Formats: sequence, structure tokens, C-alpha cells
Amino acid sequence: MESSQDRSLPATERKLQKARTDGQAARSRDLSHLAILGTGAACLLVFTPQMFDQLLRAMEQQLRFDATTVQATGSMLTRLQGMSVVGLVASAVFSIVISAAALLSAIGAGGWVFSFKPITPQFNRLNPISGTANLFSKQQMANVLKMVLMTAILSAVAWKYMNGSIEKVAVLVLQPSPVAIRHVANWLTAGMGLLLLVVFLVAMVDVPLQAFFFKDRLKMSHQEVKQEHKESEGSPEVKGRMRQRQREIADRASITAVPKADFVVMNPTHYAVALKYDEQTMSAPQVISKGTDLIALKIRELAKSHDVPVLESPVLARALYAHAELDQAIPAQLYTAVAQVLAYVYRLKAAMRGQGRMPEDLPEPFVPPELDPLNKTAQQGKQP
Repeated sequence: MESSQDRSLPATERKLQKARTDGQAARSRDLSHLAILGTGAACLLVFTPQMFDQLLRAMEQQLRFDATTVQATGSMLTRLQGMSVVGLVASAVFSIVISAAALLSAIGAGGWVFSFKPITPQFNRLNPISGTANLFSKQQMANVLKMVLMTAILSAVAWKYMNGSIEKVAVLVLQPSPVAIRHVANWLTAGMGLLLLVVFLVAMVDVPLQAFFFKDRLKMSHQEVKQEHKESEGSPEVKGRMRQRQREIADRASITAVPKADFVVMNPTHYAVALKYDEQTMSAPQVISKGTDLIALKIRELAKSHDVPVLESPVLARALYAHAELDQAIPAQLYTAVAQVLAYVYRLKAAMRGQGRMPEDLPEPFVPPELDPLNKTAQQGKQP
């Protein structure tokens, strides 16, 4: 088994897609924190004036007592219910906005990924050995270091800010309520701004950092890339069998074209190739049917039943079967041999019509040795 040090190649598109299917993507928690805090702060800044005015009116109304209010025992409860409804509606709207911001930040960092696999129980995660190894991984160590630095920076900024303004906040208890509330709002706004600045800087570092760790975790070894390519493209043995099966199916389907052939060349029983040539529509003779063994016998029977000449030329039959495709022109190296056979067929048909004497037996046409599948010597001579 290859170690992680051997995984130096970037993940392929197939592995990245599989990771997304499994619910894996580069996620930055700090970006989500920034989105939540930023959206919350923006909502507060936008709605603070209205909230401040509403709070002043509520305080003025709640703290006003007259004879009518004192006599109405349920008036305080009615006021409390009204304020509770307003608070619940505001909280619900605020929660929806914050949730939408968190969702958009997650999509922005790693794209839309929808999968139930991350929450599916996986008992292999309970392995203490692998769990301990994950605790000391590069990503976990970097996250811990980042959290320590972020905590230290936030603590320093908070201490500096609180130390410089604590006295001003303390004396607000001596101010009228409207003035105190206004000063507290300004103080909180400034503090929230400093907090967002720190979180923003951390998020700008964390987003590319998490993307780097995600790609690093998915890196592949040379063997994994080869295996994936083999799985996607198929092994040579399987592809060879599939091509052979496809040829057999095509050969069976081509039998119906045998009656249209000018002649059939055989070997004498193992191979059969039917050819046709039309000077007006073809630049060279074409193979319209071919087959071996039982299919070859079927081609011969069908040719004889339709008065198509059947000739024996073992070498030419083997060469045509191996190198010529169905409904395609024969290879140029076989033009001369096929022309000899075609001329013989024309003389044979003319003699059968009484337009000449019967030709002698067909001489074996010349076929380049390298085109004969059984000529191992010629094929080995071509190899470097």
C-alpha cells in the first residue's frame, strides 16, 4: 500500500466529483463566522434607529402609571404580551437572515453540495488509532494554531478597547436613560467593528488555507491515477473482448448483404468475405459481409443459393477479414489481388452467359506477407 508521501499528483476531475457526491468540499468556518457576525452587525446598524425609538417609546409607556392603569389589573400583562410579540417577530426575522447569510457563505466557499453521507453513521470513525492520527494531521494542527492566534488577537483587542472605555461606560449610570442607551449603542457598534475587522482578516487567510488542505487531502499517487484511468476507460482485455463481440454482431448482421455481392472469397471454411464493386459509386471494391466458422459457412450457403461465385483463396480471405472493414473500401495493398479475382469473376460470368470460354482455375493472387494474420515471420520482422 502506498504511503501518503507518494501522493503528489493533483486530484482528477472524477475524484473531485466523487468527493462532492460524498459531501466533501472546502469549507471555512471563519468565513461563516464573518458572514454571521457581519450580517448581524449590518442588521443592527440599519435597524438601530428604529429599535432605539421603539425602545424609548416602550420604556416611556411601560413606566407611565396613572389612575386608569392602576385600576386596570390586566394592563401590564397586555403591554408585556405586545412587547413579546414584537420581540419574537424581530428574533424570527433576524434568525432567518443570519441563517441565509451562513448558507450563502458556505456555498461561496465550496459550492453547493447536497449529500446525506456526512451524517450517515460510519462505525469506522470510532477507530481510536485513526482518530488519534487525525488529531495530529497537518490540517488539525494548522486549525489549532489559527484558533490560538485568533483568540490571542481578539483578547488583546478586547482588552485594549475595554481598558480605554470602561470608565466612560461606568459613568453612564448617572446619565438619563435615553442618553445612556445612545452611548451604549455607539460603544457596542465600535466594539463590533473591531471584532469584525479581526474576523475578516482571519477569514481572508482561512479560505485559501482550507482550499489548500482540501486539495492536498485528495492528492493521488501514480498508481491511483492509473487505476482510475483503467476503471474509466476499461482494461485492454475487456475492451478487446467487447470489440470482438461487436465484430461478431456486425458480421451476423452483414449476412443479409451477401446476395448483393459480386463474389465471395473463402479459406475454405474458416473465413468468408463477400465483396462488391460498382464503378459508378465506388472508388474501390468494398467488403459487404464477412465472418468466421459458422458464419463463414452461412455466407457460403447464402451465396450459392443466390448464384454468387464462391472462390477459394485462403491468404486473400484471411487478409481481407483481418484488415478490411464492413462497408469500407479495401486496403490499398490488396487492390492488385482483388483486381485479379474480380477479373476472373467477370470472365467466369461472361462464359456462363455464353460470351467466352470458361477460364482456368483461379491462380493464388499475391498478398503482401505482412497482411496475412498467420504469417508470424513477416509480422515479427516489422517489429523494431
